[in-house]
Amino acid sequence: MARPKSDETDDAEDAGLKYRAPALEKGLDIVELLAASPRPMPPKLISEKLGKSVSELFRMVQVLENRGYVAMAENQSGYELTNKLFSLGMARGISKNLLDHAVPAMRALSEDILQACHIVVASDDQVVVVGQMDAPANPSFHIRVGFRQNIVDATSGALLYAFQKPKVRDAWRNALKPAVSADEWQKFETLAETALAKGYLVAQSAYTESITDISSPVFSDRGLIAALTIPYIKNRLSVSVEECAKSLVEAAGALSKALGAPPES
Repeated sequence: MARPKSDETDDAEDAGLKYRAPALEKGLDIVELLAASPRPMPPKLISEKLGKSVSELFRMVQVLENRGYVAMAENQSGYELTNKLFSLGMARGISKNLLDHAVPAMRALSEDILQACHIVVASDDQVVVVGQMDAPANPSFHIRVGFRQNIVDATSGALLYAFQKPKVRDAWRNALKPAVSADEWQKFETLAETALAKGYLVAQSAYTESITDISSPVFSDRGLIAALTIPYIKNRLSVSVEECAKSLVEAAGALSKALGAPPES
């Protein structure tokens, strides 16, 4: 005799799933909502966005907080994601291999130019900082690991776009172009063309006017993998932007070689 189907089973099969786990789904909904939010969210706003009551989500938020996946913001304005999920992802495969080689390279670069530096990878329509090194002369400043920025708004984003293979670049264009104005896209394309012509990119940071971004591509045996970037801040100990760019390109080249990139990369 066939087993009667419950409403839950029917819903799961309609969605192409064999089983459902409502509690887990609620937890993942919270994580995905906070990941997409540019600022912390209080419980009431989370409940409104997900169409659930505050009491229904309370235990989910508490468990996520206890396990270290979300935390209350320092200003107590609401919950935000921690870097735990990011750290778990970075502990695997190619990401770990990248950081194993990038950390000593970034340390040597920062000590040479007395500037901070960081390395970013593409994640959907954003770039995300996966490793960073403080400036010896100003250790209080750095772009934190896990920081995200829209590809079209980031110097490193334009660089990563520039060095994609043609088919991948076309796919990026189709995905990114509709989300910005024609002027913004033209500026982005111009930066990418400059990066491709020079082999690196120097541009005003969208993060703050006091920073000039200098970015260079990093390759592995699989092709383009990341962008090594200096958020250049002029001070009394600074070497010039040109000297920083030269050191950056050399560091990115050495890192690429260590990652197995062919000589022509």
